[in-house]
Amino acid sequence: MVVRRSERRQRLHTRQAVDTSLNTVSEEEKYYFDLRGYLVVRNALTAEAVSECNAAIDHFADQISVYPNSLARDSRALQGTTSRQQLTGMLGWPAPYREPFRRLLVHPTVVSRLNEFSGPGFRLDHGPLLISATEGTEGHYLHGAGEPFSPATWYHQQNGKIYCRGITVAWQLTACNPGDGGFAVIPGSHKTCEPTPPEIRSLAEYGELVVQPAMHAGDVLFFAETATHGTLPWKGKTQRRSVLYKYASRGAARATGKYFTPQARYGAWTDELTPEQQAVLYGPGVHHKGLPLLESDGQKTSIAES
Repeated sequence: MVVRRSERRQRLHTRQAVDTSLNTVSEEEKYYFDLRGYLVVRNALTAEAVSECNAAIDHFADQISVYPNSLARDSRALQGTTSRQQLTGMLGWPAPYREPFRRLLVHPTVVSRLNEFSGPGFRLDHGPLLISATEGTEGHYLHGAGEPFSPATWYHQQNGKIYCRGITVAWQLTACNPGDGGFAVIPGSHKTCEPTPPEIRSLAEYGELVVQPAMHAGDVLFFAETATHGTLPWKGKTQRRSVLYKYASRGAARATGKYFTPQARYGAWTDELTPEQQAVLYGPGVHHKGLPLLESDGQKTSIAES
């Protein structure tokens, strides 16, 4: 299911112009996103805009790399013959190739919805990232969920206002037809209070819970990062191309960023500090594995044992 406004329906079969009503958010869209954890907006890009993006990617095709590890893990249902392909750096490409991706960064369809879903002041946390697949590409083990709680990407709704701390916007540059594979999600899982069982994440059981939204080139997908999501093995005869921009609300940090270590944030003088003092000077971000965490017995502060 995809939310559409009645005035948009006449445009479903024409792809030559963009309906400017796409640049505002309807009450139906807010309800659908809060209920399901994702939203597809149809025809957000013209055919010409899609072609411009694809031509730019084709120009840098020699920089596309194959993901080095298996994203399917031990899931039989998600196995394939190759890993996904990916490409980054679009915003820094030389002109004119960077221009279409810079426009997508602050596209009116995106700005209107992120102001509503993540709040004014939302920012790009990381990306854009091209995810590409050819027939036989493996799927991606389902990840994300409302439980356990994520301080960087939590989802909350109160008094008619949505607070989605981490949201991904995925622009579709090729079609994802029913049964092709690609993006998959468990609707409503962004608000679950129970952890997702591993047999569901691997699609070993209860595969009927998982939905693969069909999308056309030019459609744009919004999904809450707390939704349990991943990808199904690609069975399409044509290449999959989806460009992901990962946004966060103003007060959230998902990726650690360039200025993360105490030295990068404050300067070389931090080398003089104790490990305990340095531990509280790291920048924000959710990737804390292996980083020092503090504990105290009430008398002494020390680095916690991992």
